[in-house]
Amino acid sequence: MEKLNHKKQIKRDKFEVRMRNFKRFAKSFFGNRIGTIGFIMVVLFFVIAFVGPKVYPYSTIDVGKGPMMAPPSAAFIFGTDHLGRDLFGAIIHGTKTSLIVGFSAAFISISIGTIIGLIAGFIGGRLDSLLMRFTDGMMVLPKLPLIMVLSALLGTNIRNIILVIGFTGWTGTARLVRSQALSIRERPYIERAKSIGAGSFYIMYKHILPNVFPVIFANTILATASAILAEASLSFLGLGDPLSVSWGQVLNGAFVNGAVSIGAWWYFVPAGVAIILLVLSFTFVGYSFDEILNPKLRGR
Repeated sequence: MEKLNHKKQIKRDKFEVRMRNFKRFAKSFFGNRIGTIGFIMVVLFFVIAFVGPKVYPYSTIDVGKGPMMAPPSAAFIFGTDHLGRDLFGAIIHGTKTSLIVGFSAAFISISIGTIIGLIAGFIGGRLDSLLMRFTDGMMVLPKLPLIMVLSALLGTNIRNIILVIGFTGWTGTARLVRSQALSIRERPYIERAKSIGAGSFYIMYKHILPNVFPVIFANTILATASAILAEASLSFLGLGDPLSVSWGQVLNGAFVNGAVSIGAWWYFVPAGVAIILLVLSFTFVGYSFDEILNPKLRGR
């Protein structure tokens, strides 16, 4: 009975410590003006992405719903495109595509980068040299042309776009995690873990990863912004999924149909502003997290 009570007390103590740490983190984050603004913007975009389509239906096959290239009006808030489709609906439904691609691609790239960085930094030796030379080789390749070629080869659908962006965006995370792992592996508690027979995988998972996680978390948010921008670029260049609605496709339609030359600003301005605001919101949140979680940046 005493042993059971002791275990319960340990769990309660751990929970209280976590809650104190969470409250301290929340206070620091919401005390940061840029981080708070970015967080509010991200929440608004999530509401638009997952509530908006239910409130405001839209389909790419709604051709001729209104006059072609009509300016904003009471019937069409953001005007219409070259096929008479409602641009306001396209912006709302395109938000979900951007968020899905951003988070999915960021998860893939961060996972690959973390695994490679942990192994290279902790194991070291020839394996470290081999992995870092491969990483350097990937880094020198021009990213956007590489994504364009792979997307064209694999096919232009959302799944392939996510995979291509994810598998080409891990290099920065790998080098960042490796540099942290190189520092952490020299600490006394790592040496003690080795001396009692702890394996490499156990040490990486139990000791190094938790200490690197704050940096990984902050980098994930920035990687999401980068993935959203990459998807918009692909769609603008005509390599997006033709069956899904995205902001990049709206810009592509505006470019192909000469919206700029005829002064149809409503065709491209809302989509461009939406991309800028979403990327900016994730960037604000990411840098705020980095500033809070990275001790070297707290005094900036």
